[in-house]
Amino acid sequence: MAKGDWIPVRAAEGVHSKQAHADLPEGTYEREISKEGFFGPAAFLHHRNPPTGWVKFEGPLRPRAFDLVRLNAAEPSPWAAGVVLHNGACEVRFWKLDAPMPALARNADGDQLLFVHEGEGELFCDYGRLRFRAGDYLYLPRGTMWRLNPATPLAVLMVQATNTHFRLPERGLLGGHAQFDPALLETPALDAAFKDHQNVAGEYRVEIKKRGQVSVVTYPFNPLDAVGWHGDLAPVRLNVRDIRPIMSHRYHVPPSAHTTFVSDRFVVCTFAPRPFESDPGALKVPFFHNNDDYDEVLFYHAGDFFSRDHIEAGMMTFHPSGFTHGPHPKALKNMLVQPKPATDEYAVMIDTRDPLDVGEAAASVENPAYVDSWKSP
Repeated sequence: MAKGDWIPVRAAEGVHSKQAHADLPEGTYEREISKEGFFGPAAFLHHRNPPTGWVKFEGPLRPRAFDLVRLNAAEPSPWAAGVVLHNGACEVRFWKLDAPMPALARNADGDQLLFVHEGEGELFCDYGRLRFRAGDYLYLPRGTMWRLNPATPLAVLMVQATNTHFRLPERGLLGGHAQFDPALLETPALDAAFKDHQNVAGEYRVEIKKRGQVSVVTYPFNPLDAVGWHGDLAPVRLNVRDIRPIMSHRYHVPPSAHTTFVSDRFVVCTFAPRPFESDPGALKVPFFHNNDDYDEVLFYHAGDFFSRDHIEAGMMTFHPSGFTHGPHPKALKNMLVQPKPATDEYAVMIDTRDPLDVGEAAASVENPAYVDSWKSP
């Protein structure tokens, strides 16, 4: 929809602020209702009570939390890892690996993004070798053959762009070097360690996932036998510590400003440490909002998650579109004044344009009390 296609409204009633997310009327809580995530027209309502102060929440729309750390089985194949969330455009798995993959993997269903939550090791693929560590995104173009060789046990969040691609976001007025310089994207190398890996004799299995089913192709040689390559398509590595968040000391920027990768029907964002807003009137916590066009998923990687209560690293929260959400009650006391100068959290956010279904893996480690943690004390 073009920007000018919305029904034209410019109005205000009652007691309200002039600037979104700042200078709220005393004793009120702001709630944003918006279209297309945070990019379309929006209204800002000022409430006397926190909009999440419910005493009961029943039905499938409830906010949910999953402790993915409790998925303890280490699987040799990524396609054996349990599905956490999925829809027609996106599939999310959580995979643990504690030994070198015995077979190569290839995703024929779409581009693959691996986020390394724990561990370190080596990626061997068609293009060469990449070392990786916790906090790394590993982007694998659709059809790439690859295997991981962990140096320490791994925990990996897997995000698939089903039947499509991952791209970098448009940065507009910020310029092409905002958030991170593309020069930081590291590609695999055909180095000595890769060549040694090529020369190991034996049969090699390639497990190819297509339409959710796995086919196995066996070779009498290592199919990672390229002697060179060139072009503008390759796996890349990016660490969350290389991301420099967009900030404003006078305005709480929406989470979409932290977008790291985009696909056709969803985005992947990265929350990284940043200074809190210092303007006296600016909100210093996420604002209450109705994100009625996107499901919101947050995977908590490391640090102190200042807007959430009883959430630890390795957990995932899932807020379906259609209800109001925002900071937990414990965070509201710091709505206008924060006790420390900056956040120290790392998290991966996935916002999907289409509703997500909960997979069996997530359902098995759900915390059913999460919805009650939003109740006002």
